[in-house]
Amino acid sequence: MLNEFKAFAMRGNVVDLAVGVIIGGAFGKIVTSLTNDLVMPVVGLALGKVDFSNLFINLGAGDYATLQAATDAGAPVLRYGVFLNTVLDFLLLAWIIFLMVRAMNRLKAAEPPPPPPGPSDEVKLLTEIRDALKSR
Repeated sequence: MLNEFKAFAMRGNVVDLAVGVIIGGAFGKIVTSLTNDLVMPVVGLALGKVDFSNLFINLGAGDYATLQAATDAGAPVLRYGVFLNTVLDFLLLAWIIFLMVRAMNRLKAAEPPPPPPGPSDEVKLLTEIRDALKSR
């Protein structure tokens, strides 16, 4: 069983998948930083200096000025601003991956069309018969 697992783990697809997951995780962190540190501040400024990460709905009693204050007080909150950041993060990541796949597809050489199939056995036989009749 150990040899089977070793053969499975050393297949190219498994190693490629592992590398893809590691690179994808690192790339996800870059896109998250892009979203939270560059895009959302500009969007918040354009919408009147709104900090999306601080938008919340308090479900408990009391009034809290910030999400941090509500969290520190243990109040139940809906963090819809964080959710909006996460959705935008996903959309940016999906868009960037789409552009990367599209670019890779353009770089891939187009495969030449397959050669046309040769004549069937019946056609070859009829050709031989025709040529034999012509030679008489």
